[in-house]
Amino acid sequence: MTERAKVGLGLRREMLDEFCDSIADAIDFFEVAPENWMTLGGKYGRQLRQLTESKPFFCHGLSLSIGGPAPLDMEFIKNVKAFLDEHNIEIYSEHLSYCSGAGHMYDLMPIPFTEEAVKHVVKRVKQVEDVIERPLILENVSFYTAPGAEMSELEFVTAVLGEADCKMLLDVNNIYVNSINHQYDADEFLRAMPTERVAYLHIAGHFEEAKDILVDTHGADIVSPVWQLLQTCYQVHGVHPTLLERDFNIPETQVLLKEIDKIHRYQETGLSQFSRSV
Repeated sequence: MTERAKVGLGLRREMLDEFCDSIADAIDFFEVAPENWMTLGGKYGRQLRQLTESKPFFCHGLSLSIGGPAPLDMEFIKNVKAFLDEHNIEIYSEHLSYCSGAGHMYDLMPIPFTEEAVKHVVKRVKQVEDVIERPLILENVSFYTAPGAEMSELEFVTAVLGEADCKMLLDVNNIYVNSINHQYDADEFLRAMPTERVAYLHIAGHFEEAKDILVDTHGADIVSPVWQLLQTCYQVHGVHPTLLERDFNIPETQVLLKEIDKIHRYQETGLSQFSRSV
């Protein structure tokens, strides 16, 4: 990438008043979960419209259930498409997981790492893309058990991306969390990701329940090993738009800006290092 990469922030409703008044220059884009916003009208709807007209927006969904056993909710997908069109949003990503079966679960469940599951997901990716008329970007997810696994996480993720011919939302924190919980080398996993598939990045904090049990909460500051992994990611895969996720325990914006500024600094260094290595 030759131009300055971008740093974004996950938008929450409690931020609307502040950002409708003024947005710090360091925030280049916002990200929202469309299902949390597409039914809003009134003041919230007007504020969202003001922001989508002033800054680029990405959408990162929660309810698509791309790996679920139940048929895709086509009405929901059409509503997502309408929301993307209404706000001129081209980036739509989702979790490589599932959250529905006989009913909707308010959690992201791991897809069995099998060849059958790869084919199932690939078929559904095409169905979604036919409706939204945009690429569907898939995120590597944190998981805490791997039921029925016949492949490694690395094999599964790369197989889905390759066979679906889709882009990846590379979540750096999820790699670190999984590496501790499932005892693999985070650096090796990161380096094995297909560079040509990476569309943008997520980085966040997590909760340390025990030395060998991390929980992906998006509710804490980013820790040193995750910062180091982000720097490695820029060196190996190039500098891509990077989003800071913070879902609760949200501090004042001036505190968040310290992490956003740090991402900017790492991007500047990464651009220099990556350009020299290619």
